[in-house]
Amino acid sequence: MFFDRPDSGELAVLVHLDISSGQEPEDPREFEELVLSAGGDPVTMVFGSRARPHAKYFVGTGKLQELQELVIEHEAQLVIFNHTLSPSQERNLEQALECRVLDRTGLILDIFAQRARTFEGKLQVELAQLRHMSTRLVRGWTHLERQKGGIGLRGPGETQLETDRRLLRGRISTIEKRLSKVRTQREQGRRARQRAAIPTVSLVGYTNAGKSTLFNRITGSDVFAEDQLFATLDPTMRRVEQDDIGAMILADTVGFISHLPHKLVEAFRATLEEAASSNLLLHVIDSAADERMHYIEQVDEVLDEIGASELPQIRVYNKVDLIGLEPRIDRNDTGSPVAVWLSAQSGAGCELLQQAISELLGEEIIQGELILSPADGRLRARLFEQNAIGGERYRDDGASVLTLRIPASDLLRILSAVDVQFDQLRWVEDVEPPQQLAENF
Repeated sequence: MFFDRPDSGELAVLVHLDISSGQEPEDPREFEELVLSAGGDPVTMVFGSRARPHAKYFVGTGKLQELQELVIEHEAQLVIFNHTLSPSQERNLEQALECRVLDRTGLILDIFAQRARTFEGKLQVELAQLRHMSTRLVRGWTHLERQKGGIGLRGPGETQLETDRRLLRGRISTIEKRLSKVRTQREQGRRARQRAAIPTVSLVGYTNAGKSTLFNRITGSDVFAEDQLFATLDPTMRRVEQDDIGAMILADTVGFISHLPHKLVEAFRATLEEAASSNLLLHVIDSAADERMHYIEQVDEVLDEIGASELPQIRVYNKVDLIGLEPRIDRNDTGSPVAVWLSAQSGAGCELLQQAISELLGEEIIQGELILSPADGRLRARLFEQNAIGGERYRDDGASVLTLRIPASDLLRILSAVDVQFDQLRWVEDVEPPQQLAENF
């Protein structure tokens, strides 16, 4: 008879082992925060160490007996491992413990499933869940007869296991096609922003570093921000005005975590591509975290995996109010900003971050008083559309004088559209041509 999986509950026994391997061990405190974020109620955590995982149960037989006693003592409905279990280990543990068993990947997937709000986010979570589930169908339906050939040995046709596999493959294929359309739509949006010369700045960083709080502080939005892991799952984008840049797009992305399961990186590739195609990354770091350097390394690993490691980056050390430091900008040998220390919660130092962004993304700004005749109506209209006019007055000869402030690339693009050369423009006082044209004058 096959083993029915018990219904899961909230009372959970947590298991954390130190495995003697070259891989960085998981953090038990972070593990407990993950369980709390998923809505679990940890009743106890079991610690241990092994040279290598047990092939059948991951833990040894002595530790397995201890887990059986704890499950009975606390009436726990769930045992969660801070490790990745194989399908057979998960099944064997459920049979021995007679309760639901979940590994680290399954726990993160459950949190993602709770937090997904948009259609795209739900599709991505479902894809990751189905890929995870597809490896765990083995021995799930052994009570049904296998299909056999030969006289007298022919089975009832397709077994339930084969049916489930076929349905999973079909659903995965459908979701991948839908996400492919989403990826195409996102790519079209990125190309439109590039044509409009609007830079994109993405907030990336370890989960619970304060990205959404900083996003709200800069944009004046009210994106959900809580002191919990993976508070943000669906990407949020806002258009903001920045000194010396003009309009820019600020994107808030999903937080990273140690040993982020590869299937999650694959499922969320459409979302992560927003970060990979940005003009600038703001790597938000919890400056008060004890494992700060480890978190930075984990984020850098994911950025490298999605092809974003070579993008310009500012490290934003958040929560300086918790460690008693004053906001400041750190610069490299050439004077370019490389890090900003601030507090997104109080807003202290946020103006320094905006200054650093302007320095890295800002370009030559053309400003002065431009004289336009009545025949220059098309140029005047384009400049007003670009919000480049700070004021306007008229002279006795009918010409208008515009107080102009605009990035050089935007001005050259507008002049090209109306077929006007920069040297044909008339100014109240001489204005230097953009650097792109300086060699021609």
